[in-house]
Amino acid sequence: MVLEIVAILVCYLLGSVSFSVLFAKFLKGIDIRQHGSGNAGATNTLRVLGKGPAILVLALDVLKGIAAVWIGRWLGGDNEWLPGLCGIAAIIGHNWPLYFRFRGGKGIATAIGVLATLCFLPALYAGIIAISSIVFTRYVSLGSLIFVVLTPIFLLIAGYPWPVFWTSLIICIFAFWRHRSNIVKIVQGRENKLGSGGKGKDKGGKRVV
Repeated sequence: MVLEIVAILVCYLLGSVSFSVLFAKFLKGIDIRQHGSGNAGATNTLRVLGKGPAILVLALDVLKGIAAVWIGRWLGGDNEWLPGLCGIAAIIGHNWPLYFRFRGGKGIATAIGVLATLCFLPALYAGIIAISSIVFTRYVSLGSLIFVVLTPIFLLIAGYPWPVFWTSLIICIFAFWRHRSNIVKIVQGRENKLGSGGKGKDKGGKRVV
């Protein structure tokens, strides 16, 4: 039991490493949460820092999710719940990072790593549909929500173990909570599209175009 708690805490601390914040500070000396959309994630890294850093942030955030699941598998033994709990802990860390005043991203890249490791084919099918929606609509947030909604549905259809299904459902709830403002903007037609600059914040917190 102690080892399992340690594993979950380690994965939370791992998830708390916000690569977008670190890269923005290192490359431009800025807090990325005060620029672009204000989100500490790969999409906002693309807006603020460009393609190269965004791809690297995306890859590293995905790796956090993969590593968390494997930590759960290595330390959990026969515990079928621990890999998923460790994955959720990494996403919580990404969303509310200990090292950065609990202001993080929305957890989708890390969720991709978690779900792809727990259930590769259902996550792949959901990912293909999600990417297709992003290509046609250019709404990354919409594609992200489609991904987290379809994955648990495909898990039910495929008959995956309940720990994996419940993990995916909790991830889905987290994603919708973190994207609640995006959902409103999509409905109102105000959501930033991929490739658009969007509005951001300067260092003083004022909105800038």
